[in-house]
Amino acid sequence: MSHRNARMIIDKELKIAQIDKRIYGSFIEHLGRAVYNGIYQPGHMTADEDGFRKDVMELVKELEVPIIRYPGGNFVSNFYWEDSVGPKEDRKKRLELAWRSLETNEFGLNEFSKWTKKVDSEIMMAVNLGTRGISDACNLLEYCNHESGSYYSDLRISHGYQEPHKVKTWCLGNEMDGPWQIGHKTAKEYGRLAEETAKAMKLIDPSIELVTCGSSNIQMPTFPEWEATTLDYTYDYVDYISLHQYYGNADNDTEDFLALTQDLEEFLHTVIAACDYIKAKKRSKKKMNLSFDEWNVWFHAMQEDSETMEKRPWQIAPHLLEDIYTFEDALLVGLILITFLKHSDRVKMACLAQLVNVIAPIMTDNEGGAWKQSIFYPFMQVSKYGRGTALVPVMNVTKHDTAKHIDVTDVESIAVYNEEKEEVTIFAVNRNTKENVAFDADLRGFVDYRILEYSVMEQEDMKAVNLLNKETVRPVSKTAYRFEDGKFETVLGKCSWNVIRFGK
Repeated sequence: MSHRNARMIIDKELKIAQIDKRIYGSFIEHLGRAVYNGIYQPGHMTADEDGFRKDVMELVKELEVPIIRYPGGNFVSNFYWEDSVGPKEDRKKRLELAWRSLETNEFGLNEFSKWTKKVDSEIMMAVNLGTRGISDACNLLEYCNHESGSYYSDLRISHGYQEPHKVKTWCLGNEMDGPWQIGHKTAKEYGRLAEETAKAMKLIDPSIELVTCGSSNIQMPTFPEWEATTLDYTYDYVDYISLHQYYGNADNDTEDFLALTQDLEEFLHTVIAACDYIKAKKRSKKKMNLSFDEWNVWFHAMQEDSETMEKRPWQIAPHLLEDIYTFEDALLVGLILITFLKHSDRVKMACLAQLVNVIAPIMTDNEGGAWKQSIFYPFMQVSKYGRGTALVPVMNVTKHDTAKHIDVTDVESIAVYNEEKEEVTIFAVNRNTKENVAFDADLRGFVDYRILEYSVMEQEDMKAVNLLNKETVRPVSKTAYRFEDGKFETVLGKCSWNVIRFGK
């Protein structure tokens, strides 16, 4: 028996929070092949009457993504939304500065709205606060949400969309703290602009929710001062602050890579502390929640991307950010989702960046089919079974040290209770790269429950990947466990992603 162990007690009375399903959101930016040859490809053998790829829509539906951020990302900071609506032949082609591509605007706002409905999702719309400002944000909101009888609402109707899009969630710009951003602002400049934009937008539609820009990542020299300064302006008018973070394994150290959610914990604690400091300073009753609207593993294709943008700019839908994900990337994605669930009292929205072709769970071939990357599976399973109430993980677990992290838990785990379906699901990652871990969970409070499914993803090869027509990384059923008198026992294989479902 391994000396490594993890013991867990699950009690339905020990609640973290009701999980907001928008924690399983995603992101489509006008970048690379996300839109063109991704979700939209007229002439493709699976294309429907709107030019949307049906093979991609099926895979998106399988992920059950409730909200999708659009149209960027860095792209939004020089986006003229008016170019993306109306008759296609009148739309302007523009030089897209963020990714140095040519934007044809053949696919725009109304097409995206139609597409999100087909995949049972909603829009999280971002407004351009880089090269534009208050009036443009208000015009866009009026175009999207106002019934009729005003210039922009009637313009939408003249474009064939009688019903308003009713976009509920709006991002006030993107990564405005980043020097790479078109129209980069200081914290004070952004804070003032976001405050005034928020006030004006809520006059048009008081029912919307607004997300203010937090730091682009934890390494920013202005973090977390940016959060405190900007929230000082926006606190009363916005509902969420955004967080962005990407992770890589440039050192090729699997053990340390799988410890990166320790940094994520620190990031979340710091942002929450900044929010609560401003709450205290303003003597406010309002709790600021978090929208982690960009997160993923991203590092595989960076060198090629720089070369494409530098030496071969102004292409339409070039191959950019097409990371091919490994098995170990899938483990980290699982670990990140578990971390979000642990903080579901404050993290209410999150967007896996992105959805198709661009650092994405779904890949397409321009001439052929679509396929699932390794990261597709943990995301799909948590999205499907992580609905309900997140329960406090009462854990006793052995630890290890890595190159840059100390006291790393061997196992990260959380349970989600779905009262409606009378199901409880345990998500668990053994991130020990050398040893199996004996795992037991005490479900005494769940009387008459039985095991519905135990699924596991494990691989000897950390770099195993999925390709079109060749799926190496996927979950399989596991039968080696014991479950009696409310006690569940198994051994979690080293480097494994585990989903254990119980039902009444």
